[in-house]
Amino acid sequence: MLANRLQKRFRHLNKWAQRTGTGAFRLYDRDIPEIPLVLDFYGDSAKISEAAIAGALYKRPYEKDEAEEEKWLSVMKNSVSEALGINPSRIFLKQRQRQRGVLQYEKLAGMRYEKIINEGGLSFKVNLSDYLDTGLFPDRRLLRALVRAESQGKRVLNLFSYTCSFSVYAAAGGAVSTDSVDLSNTYLEWARENFLLNGFHSDKNNLIRADVLKYLEKSVAARNRWDIIILDPPAFSNSKKMEGSFDLKRDLNTLVNQCIYLLAKGGKLFLSINVKHSFDTDYAVDMSLAPRLSGLRITDLTDKMTDEDFKGRKIPKTFLFVAG
Repeated sequence: MLANRLQKRFRHLNKWAQRTGTGAFRLYDRDIPEIPLVLDFYGDSAKISEAAIAGALYKRPYEKDEAEEEKWLSVMKNSVSEALGINPSRIFLKQRQRQRGVLQYEKLAGMRYEKIINEGGLSFKVNLSDYLDTGLFPDRRLLRALVRAESQGKRVLNLFSYTCSFSVYAAAGGAVSTDSVDLSNTYLEWARENFLLNGFHSDKNNLIRADVLKYLEKSVAARNRWDIIILDPPAFSNSKKMEGSFDLKRDLNTLVNQCIYLLAKGGKLFLSINVKHSFDTDYAVDMSLAPRLSGLRITDLTDKMTDEDFKGRKIPKTFLFVAG
C-alpha cells in the first residue's frame, strides 16, 4: 500500500519539482490511516539515486511495544526504498511526538547526514539524520517566495529565525538589511552557512542571539522600526537560555501587538502559526496602541500559501498585517 502510494505521488510531483527548482517537498503525510508517517523528499528529482528521504512516525493513539515499532519502521523503510529506488542508508525515519520545550529542537543523533538543497534558485543546508526537523520547512515555501518578492529596499526582521531561510530569501529579494533573532547558537551558525552558500555576508545580515520576547520589549522601548517582520513562532519553548518560557497560546497576542508597533509606515507583518492554534485577528489586535494601528489592514493568506505538494493537506495559517 505504501509503495503504491509513494510511486503515484512521486510521478505526480516529479515534473513539478524539476520545473520549479524545488529540491525539498512533501511526498506523503498519513495518506493511508494505517501508516501514520510523514515523508519528505530531498534532492534533485531527476537524479533520484542521489536523493534522500527524511520522515517521522506520528505518535500512535495507543501503546505499542518499542521493539515492534522499530521492526515496523524497518519494514516501512524498505518499502520506501523499493518504491523509489533510494538506498535505505539515505532514508531517515524518526518518531514524531508533541514536543515540549527544548525537546522540539533537541539533537536526536550524531550521524550528520547533510545535503545542500536548491529552492527557488537559492541553496540551503539540511540535516536529515540528527534532528526531528531538517532545517527547511516545505510548507513555508510559498511564504518564503512572497517575502523575497516584498523585500526590495526593505529593512527585515525575522523572529524565531531558526536556520534563516526567510532571511536568505529577503536578502535575495534586495533587502537593505536583515535582522534574524534566535536563541540557539547552533541554528545561528547554521544560518551563517546558509547566507554564505548564497553569497550573502554579515555586513548587512545580522544574526542576533536573543530571547525574542526580551528583544521585542527592548525594541519597542527604543522605538525601532522595520519595513517587514516575519513571525513564525514555535508552539512552546522553555530553553535554559531564556527567562521563563514561551507558550504560543499565552504569548501570541503580545507578540503580534509588539510587532505591529515596530512596523514602519506601510510596513508588513507576516504571521505564520500552526493550524491547531485558533487566532482571532479582531480580538488579538490591541487598539490601545492607536494611532500606530490607524488604518491597519489584516488579510488571511492561508489559501494562497498552498503549493502543489500540500494540496488537500493542512498547512500553517498565514496572516498579513499592513500598517497604515
